[in-house]
Amino acid sequence: MAEVPSTRILPLGSPAPEIELPDAQGRLHTLDDVRGPRGLLVMFVCNHCPFVVHLAPALTAFARELDAQDIGVVAVNSNDIEKYPADAPDKMIEFAAAHGWSFPYLLDADQSVAHAYAAACTPDFYLFDGALKLAYCGQFDSSRPRNDQPITGADLRAAVAAMLAGEPPLSRQLPSSGCNIKWRPGNEPEHFTKRAAT
Repeated sequence: MAEVPSTRILPLGSPAPEIELPDAQGRLHTLDDVRGPRGLLVMFVCNHCPFVVHLAPALTAFARELDAQDIGVVAVNSNDIEKYPADAPDKMIEFAAAHGWSFPYLLDADQSVAHAYAAACTPDFYLFDGALKLAYCGQFDSSRPRNDQPITGADLRAAVAAMLAGEPPLSRQLPSSGCNIKWRPGNEPEHFTKRAAT
């Protein structure tokens, strides 16, 4: 289980890149469909990553909290499902049901949305305000599958509180860590290939 840090390229204040993706049942969802009146959390996840599995129950509860605050939540699976069949649509349905995810879980088959967001790992978190401007891009908290830190959502929770209070984005935004997105051959973004070469 190699831990890969995210690489935040989308600057704070950037508008949310468009989303127009199907869920595992083939129903199309757009950015306007998934946003809430006061913001939107976009999460890049998958089914098999130990880092996502570690956080999955906490994400269920956190999404309910955000819904109560009129913030939308959407999860996006951008992995190459041909090489990683554990992330295929039927498995997405099973994974979401097992963890009680009620938010849309979408398949980014051509990986264009991951490219637009400059997502690097699973999980990767992007919080946008009510105007869909980026307010936070970073970790959920410091908990990892192999450390003894409790899962609290402290970092993302603080970002949400600041955003809803109308305060500037947090100055301290630690990158998320997890498994790298499983890019289709030849589809790796430039920032990913440059980092891999270093």
